[in-house]
Amino acid sequence: MRGLLARRMKFHLIGAFLVSLGSATLYKVAVAEPRKRAYARFYKSYDPMKDFQAMKAAGVLECAPPK
Repeated sequence: MRGLLARRMKFHLIGAFLVSLGSATLYKVAVAEPRKRAYARFYKSYDPMKDFQAMKAAGVLECAPPK
């Protein structure tokens, strides 16, 4: 029984490190990078004045009432 805690602790620390590293990598590949590409694709063709005019025409903005 001597050294049981130390051996088990080493095993669990290494395992926890590998699981956390794998989870972080999976999140970056599966979530973060596609999200970055989606934002870049959206803002590549985004026209803020066109969006403002659409919101103004819909009556969403109180500061710029529709005409």
